[in-house]
Amino acid sequence: MKEKEAIEVKSIKDEFGQGTQDEDWIPKAGKQNAIIITQDYRIQTDKNQFALYQEHGLGIFFFKPPSKNGVTYWEMVDQVVKRWEVVKKLASKEKRPFAYRCSSRTDFERI
Repeated sequence: MKEKEAIEVKSIKDEFGQGTQDEDWIPKAGKQNAIIITQDYRIQTDKNQFALYQEHGLGIFFFKPPSKNGVTYWEMVDQVVKRWEVVKKLASKEKRPFAYRCSSRTDFERI
């Protein structure tokens, strides 16, 4: 993605269906050259999902929630908006696959 390209934001739920397994949507998102923004850090720690996102060349931004209960939709929106310029810059410059994580109190770190 070039920094000046238009960005289309989609929901995994809307794009692939409610409850779609990670193993099903990851290859499809890879074909769409997608960048993923998620709280689901298991994609990074599960050996099979990690291999799948690597194989399909995804760029992923993990937003670590402050508790095990995660964050609400609007809290997640707030975090994404606050970091949107950084997300765009990193997504336009990084070679895929890549992954970054942050929390509500920390900046992105490459993982």
